[in-house]
Amino acid sequence: MLLATGLYRASHLTAGITALVHAPAAGGVVRALLGVALGTSLLLYGKGYAQGGFGPRLVWTDVLLTGCLLPHAMLWASGGHVPEPGFWPLLLGGSAAAAAAAGLSVSQGACAVALILVSHLAAQLQSDTARPLTGHLMSVVSSAVMARVFWWYLHRQGTLLDEAREQAVRAEAERARQAERMAHHRALHDTVLATLTTIASGRVDANTSGVRERCAREAAYLRRLVQRSDEAETEAGAGDEKRGAEVPTGEALEDVVAAAECLGLTVTAQYHELPALPGPVAAALSAAATEALNNVRHHAGTQAAYLTATGRGNGITVTVVDRGRGFDVDAALVGGRRTGTGLRRSVHARMREIGGTAEVDSAPDEGTRVELRWPA
Repeated sequence: MLLATGLYRASHLTAGITALVHAPAAGGVVRALLGVALGTSLLLYGKGYAQGGFGPRLVWTDVLLTGCLLPHAMLWASGGHVPEPGFWPLLLGGSAAAAAAAGLSVSQGACAVALILVSHLAAQLQSDTARPLTGHLMSVVSSAVMARVFWWYLHRQGTLLDEAREQAVRAEAERARQAERMAHHRALHDTVLATLTTIASGRVDANTSGVRERCAREAAYLRRLVQRSDEAETEAGAGDEKRGAEVPTGEALEDVVAAAECLGLTVTAQYHELPALPGPVAAALSAAATEALNNVRHHAGTQAAYLTATGRGNGITVTVVDRGRGFDVDAALVGGRRTGTGLRRSVHARMREIGGTAEVDSAPDEGTRVELRWPA
């Protein structure tokens, strides 16, 4: 609105400057009055741009000086003679009415426009012209009405935009909460549930130091998850900062192997020219490899697995192989999606989220090979 009404005012001031150029014999009073109009306009719009909106006091000052008093002062200076049909002091009344409609409340704006109309009618009575001002007065009213309608439209669009932004923020927050829940579900599936399932099956001795240490870590994770204490959030933030840096890939995979061996799985690991990976990539890759080893322990019918990690430029390929009972990959596809939380969420979904891929190759009685590649 500042821009629109400011351009409108500039067109009227241009008319005044042009009239002054075409009348070089105009007195100093006329030049001074044009200077007052220019100064008032610069003050109104300069302060408006600086403050981000019209100041009501400056709007009223502009209405009184530019819209009401200036025509009378010009007529007094010219002896009541109207020198041209487009008497520029009257033109300024239209832009003053537009600024009042945009910068004041509806009631105050209506009062300001009415004051301008009365002043211009009085100016006609003061002048030596008999030409009616009906068209000019209608122009003043229409300028105010159009400015107010334009203001209402922009305000309405701004309100709708704010509401849409708030809805987008709420939707994003809900997506973030859902993603956090899914991350916790995956972590519970890959750690706590895997540990409890292994202990319940009797395949490991729950009293060994390795199993007890793993249970203690997972109990601490559950406690933080339930309590959501400030200490837990601080630790989570520190973990996020750590994940943001590059992580030695060999160390991350060794932690995966050690966690699997705590539950009785023998893992033969080999590494070749491993690159340092971004924290989120290393975390997702380690989690996917953990679930692949969990599947070997739970479903393969063997206690031995082979993990091979090979660097390829800035990328990496991790392969987990077992010689267990295997399964029919095609039969495990339902509606184009792999069944089971392990493969679908903990392996395939994690690799997709970091821009990688996961492939599963298996057949009954021929073992299983899970290949993780990043980038895809």
